[in-house]
Amino acid sequence: MKATKPNWASHQRRWFGKWHLYLGIIAGAIVAFTGLTGSILVFQDEIDRALNRELFETMEQQHRLEIGEIIPLVKAKHPGLRFDYIMGDQDNKPNRAYRLFNFKTEEEFFVNPYTAELSGKRIHESSFIHVVTELHRRLLVPAAGQYIVGLATLCLLILTISGLRLWIPVKWAQLKSVLTVKFSAGFKRQNYDWHNVLGFYSSPVVAVLALTGITFTFSPLVIALIFLLNGMPPQGVGQLLSPKSAHTAGAQPLSPGGVIYAAEQAMPGIRVVGVAFPADSTGSYRLDVLGAGLPRGGKREMIILDQYTGKVLLNSRKDFPTSGRAYLAWLQPLHFGTFGGWPTRILAVLGGLMPLLLFITGFIIWWPRYRKQNGKGKWDDVPVRVALSASGGWQYFAQNTLAGFRYAGWVLLLSGVMGALYGLISGIIWQPAVFTITFTAFFVILNFVVALPVFGLHLLKFLFVRRGGRGAVRYFALSLAFLLVFMAAYLLLMQTGLLQF
Repeated sequence: MKATKPNWASHQRRWFGKWHLYLGIIAGAIVAFTGLTGSILVFQDEIDRALNRELFETMEQQHRLEIGEIIPLVKAKHPGLRFDYIMGDQDNKPNRAYRLFNFKTEEEFFVNPYTAELSGKRIHESSFIHVVTELHRRLLVPAAGQYIVGLATLCLLILTISGLRLWIPVKWAQLKSVLTVKFSAGFKRQNYDWHNVLGFYSSPVVAVLALTGITFTFSPLVIALIFLLNGMPPQGVGQLLSPKSAHTAGAQPLSPGGVIYAAEQAMPGIRVVGVAFPADSTGSYRLDVLGAGLPRGGKREMIILDQYTGKVLLNSRKDFPTSGRAYLAWLQPLHFGTFGGWPTRILAVLGGLMPLLLFITGFIIWWPRYRKQNGKGKWDDVPVRVALSASGGWQYFAQNTLAGFRYAGWVLLLSGVMGALYGLISGIIWQPAVFTITFTAFFVILNFVVALPVFGLHLLKFLFVRRGGRGAVRYFALSLAFLLVFMAAYLLLMQTGLLQF
């Protein structure tokens, strides 16, 4: 039996060519916009301060109050002021104001770090940077927006990998032609070269930005997997991350300074940059702190304490698995390029612009071909794949499982290399490489969770009609191979202590 399908260009006839084309059409505009807003957010703090200098900056004086000192003074001077969180300056600049947030009213207050006087306030959600952040995360679409962005970003990751596969020349003698732009050629050839060259050279940064972006979107699933792989059920994760203070009648809460002192004793060498206050009598203090070491600018850690006794209820150094500490300390710095200072921030800006440039150059490549094909009504006759019998099904499964091991090995290697290349300019190589492999493994696991019921439905169909299609078998075989390869890598990297985050 034969069916009609579009007349593919020669490089698109393989499955990765079709994926690259279709996903580029479906998600190209979204990832172009998301990347553009992401490039702005790389310098969000600098932009926010430049636009609101009178709020963020104060006249430098002799003694700057520490975060534990400023809290009781603010409460004494402004008894009607309600706030849930206080944030210090991560760069520890002496003239930067403290920021206080009321999450219910969305108000953000700015406090002079020398006098505890209010220097201004604003509605946080009306700020330019917050609007750009909402556009970047969810396109200003409530609820569904973040998943639209997340799935489009997943498409970007697949586009990057499939694009690299399409980039590989048929003969290595042609390598120079795919690494450079032929400026003496016509517009179409130059555009094609630019698409190839920009895609190849930016692929390490774009891939890591896409991976970290997907991780942000699906954080609840990733966090659950982090602890599940270390033997903790989902209920235990909730209890670990939201512990309660031991409230008794007549008990008096510790002062914020006392809580911070207890935290500093439990986690030597930290600098407190944020304090979340207890919501009620059983609530606890959460302190966001920076420890010594990489990323540059400080390693983000977290400690939660009983508001009455100062007892440590959670210490991320001791209570988080290695992958959990990597999530806490490295996810945001990798996504915004701050982990290596200015060089990696510039790379992140350029990486954010690449989806827009690749979408434009890719559209210019595709549109004339589409019009030509559509105008002529040209179609190829290609055979429709036949159903599988029982014996043929197992053979097909084995073939694709073996192919899956090969593909998974290449993707594993590619993941590590891309992470390493992203950090190479700053001299930070191992952490980005291991992070990229580890968090790719989480999505390999989630993919297998999807593949399993798909294959189960396929088996049910097979039991009734004794025949089945190839798609579900191939998908499950590849997913199984990827799972085995990446789980082995995950256990080696995370459970053996080869690298500590």
